[in-house]
Amino acid sequence: MNIGIPKERRPFEYRVGLTPSGVQLLVGHGHTCYIEHDAGLGAGFSDQDYEKAGGRLAYSAHEVFGRADLLLKVSRPLQEELEWLRPETTLAGLLAMASSREERIQKLLEKKITTVAYEQIQLPDGSRPVMRPMSQIGGRMAGQVAALILQNNAGGKGILLGGIAGVPEAEVVIIGAGVVGTYTTESFLGLGAHVTVIDTDLNALQRIHEHYPQVTTIISNSYTLHRACSYADVLVGAVMVPGERSPIVITREMVKTMKPRALIMDISIDQGGCVETSRPTTHEKPTFIEEGVIHYCVPNMPGVVARTSTHALANSAFPYIQEIANKGIDTAVAENPALELSINTHRGRVVHLPRFTPHEQVE
Repeated sequence: MNIGIPKERRPFEYRVGLTPSGVQLLVGHGHTCYIEHDAGLGAGFSDQDYEKAGGRLAYSAHEVFGRADLLLKVSRPLQEELEWLRPETTLAGLLAMASSREERIQKLLEKKITTVAYEQIQLPDGSRPVMRPMSQIGGRMAGQVAALILQNNAGGKGILLGGIAGVPEAEVVIIGAGVVGTYTTESFLGLGAHVTVIDTDLNALQRIHEHYPQVTTIISNSYTLHRACSYADVLVGAVMVPGERSPIVITREMVKTMKPRALIMDISIDQGGCVETSRPTTHEKPTFIEEGVIHYCVPNMPGVVARTSTHALANSAFPYIQEIANKGIDTAVAENPALELSINTHRGRVVHLPRFTPHEQVE
């Protein structure tokens, strides 16, 4: 099979679809890998690294897209990339179709593209093996990002998360006790903050309580959310519904009750966000102020720790990539239920396409 690995073109996306070691394994199974020139630079992989692994360099995106039977991306394709796709190609990546424009989905259907959304690969126990490491990275980044934003020189109130003798630590409230929420909890605890975790799932809160007994856990409802907003120095939205838009759980009225220049980090912004006042920002301009509260709403946080996150993504996605390459997409999907759940479109028809709301579609 011909496998294409293009350079990512979205701003601040430094990851690449496969590591040189992954290329070497695929080439060893008789596949041909075409890597776009400089595709791996952001993650620290040179063209020579890919050539030593047996890959073939391509000096234009058109060549990579045109040759590929299986195209390995990280972020969902841009409009121009959709035009480059050869009909009946298989496209794999973190596609986030819940936030794609409807006309782009129509283009995939017209070209009979099979789309494999890594984030929707789901094992029988409900776990999502490819999405999990990205959620872990986003959670672990939350503490270090918040620590910087709270500094005066970044526009914050000048709060040290861990406090010091005679000065209390910051109050951090995390909405959501899933994978992202758990690793966010660990991140803020490591920096010395006082952490409260709120969720509707008592079992999830029980897991947090058992692993981190110093954390306050609270069942989520309108009253507890209002109260938490009133005292939080940092409020983290980590409400994820895989394959769907995140529900709004923090309303504008709740935001109005927060301390002036408190910080909201809506980590679920990739899926639309769980805070009513959120809107996507960028790594270049990561924050804005709404209702007197600082908002950090950067989609794709792992994109700027590309070395770590490319390795993590490749490690978790490779078994599925190899299965598709060795068996072909039809057989691989028929034999692997976890992979079948990741198929959004297939040969001109919708399969497991996430829900989206037109006014919330983004680029």
